[in-house]
Amino acid sequence: MADKLRNQQELERLQAKYIGTGHPDTSSWEWRTNIQRDTYASIVGHRPLLTYISLAENEPLTKTRARLIRKMVQPCGPPPPRED
Repeated sequence: MADKLRNQQELERLQAKYIGTGHPDTSSWEWRTNIQRDTYASIVGHRPLLTYISLAENEPLTKTRARLIRKMVQPCGPPPPRED
C-alpha cells in the first residue's frame, strides 16, 4: 500500500513539474497537441534534424523552420467543443 501511495505522489509531482505528462483531466486532443508541439520544437531546436527534413523536402532551411513553427500554433486543428 505504501508503494502505491509513493508511486501516486511521484506521478503527481512529475505532472506538476512537466506540463506534457498530462493529468487525469487531459483530453486526447490536448495530449496529441502536446506531443506534436514537443516534436516540432525538437526538430526546430536540433539543426541536424531540421537540415535532414529540409533536404528531404527539397526546401530551404529557413522555410522549413518557419513552416514548423507555424504548425506549432494548432498542430492538431482547432480544439473540440467543450461539454460542460
